[in-house]
Amino acid sequence: QVQLVESGGGSAHPGGSLRLSCTASEFTLDLHAIGWFRQAPGKEREGVSCIQSSDHSATTEYADSVKGRFTISRDYAKNTVYLQMNSLKPEDTAVYYCAMAWGCGWGLQASDFGSWGQGTQVTVSA
Repeated sequence: QVQLVESGGGSAHPGGSLRLSCTASEFTLDLHAIGWFRQAPGKEREGVSCIQSSDHSATTEYADSVKGRFTISRDYAKNTVYLQMNSLKPEDTAVYYCAMAWGCGWGLQASDFGSWGQGTQVTVSA
């Protein structure tokens, strides 16, 4: 059973930046789509971003709420997918998860993804 591992969460001020990492040991990520999701207290898990596999040109998708602020990317040598988060807002506060699928699908639906990591907390506050 493959399980992804997230890291890089923490605290930031509004307007600040954080970079999240998603990796897996003994499993190559570049043949799968990798999605980032987040869940705030009392809210449903929502899709943030997804990057297709290298076979699909590693194209990317973003939720409207993070377009222009977040960037998803792959480092093939490190077997890692990053989520660079800039211009952070308090509403970005949530636990962030990565997961994988055969493709990003439509609308970044959590039900299309599996092998979820344990999550990493991101807190944005003044």
